[in-house]
Amino acid sequence: MKKVLTLGLLALAAFSAEGYKILSKIKVGGTGGWDYLAVDPATQRIFASHGGNVEVVDIKAGKPVGQITQLHGVHGIAVASDVGKGFISNGQSNSVTIFDLKTLQKSGEPATGQNPDAICYEPKTQRIFTMNGRSNDSTAINARNNEIVGSFPIGEKPENCVVDGAGKVYVNIENSSEVVEIDAAKPGVTRRTSLAPCEGPSGLAIDVKNKKLFSVCSNKMMAVTDIATMKVIATPAVGAGTDGAGFDAASGLAFSSNGGDGTMTIVKLVNGKYEAVDTVTTERGARTMTVDQTTHRIYMLAAEYGPAAEGKDGKKGRPTVVPDSFHVLVIGK
Repeated sequence: MKKVLTLGLLALAAFSAEGYKILSKIKVGGTGGWDYLAVDPATQRIFASHGGNVEVVDIKAGKPVGQITQLHGVHGIAVASDVGKGFISNGQSNSVTIFDLKTLQKSGEPATGQNPDAICYEPKTQRIFTMNGRSNDSTAINARNNEIVGSFPIGEKPENCVVDGAGKVYVNIENSSEVVEIDAAKPGVTRRTSLAPCEGPSGLAIDVKNKKLFSVCSNKMMAVTDIATMKVIATPAVGAGTDGAGFDAASGLAFSSNGGDGTMTIVKLVNGKYEAVDTVTTERGARTMTVDQTTHRIYMLAAEYGPAAEGKDGKKGRPTVVPDSFHVLVIGK
């Protein structure tokens, strides 16, 4: 009986709450929608897409400290600290805006494929990769001199991307429910695999040490892929309306931001199996995220919502965003 009780207590401990909660909210204000965000650990700044701008937020001061303006359908931001630059994908103008991480001054706008969305920096080759949602390809840019390396096909509607730091880039392909591996030096696709039963993968995170990918899916699951075999090894359940994924290397926890139901799902390895172990209340619409590997905090974008607008045939439309309510959620222990 004592042995059974001990095992039971260990099981409960493994599945107990991880202790994450909303620590603070940093008000940004203004109007417009939002998409991706990125954190620069060196300067402790957040770069957040917001309407036609990128908002620059000082995490320690807890306030916005600047803007990068006159952008064109901004989606993603990539931070290349080693070359002192940031890169913003412009979905409307099919281009990337390059800026100085310290001064925020623009230094170029090279062309990409059609409708660049997610964007990643690969440090070994010092190249930027845009995921072009309409032309179904990726554009590689030399981060040192801002010159275009070239574009290559990757699959229908590429979504979020991650890098392993050793020359590989991984990308979710939404329409075919796949994940692909890119050789950054080539550049080109080297491997691809189905994420079934995952449907419509969007957010993607990586555990570099243990060589695992975490794809969040529209059918409320997280597909865990083993990079060595390119096989899905687990599909723990997550919340509704997810669009972002994250991983904290220190704790070994993977995260799914679920904007549809205003939660964050935490997944971890328990007794050799990836399981959803906690659900944290966030805010409705907080669907994208970034994780700071130095502070182990998670950042999401959100806003307050008013009553639903009147729709057709007496049906309610979507709730409206309250003006000047845009903010950054700071989540941690």
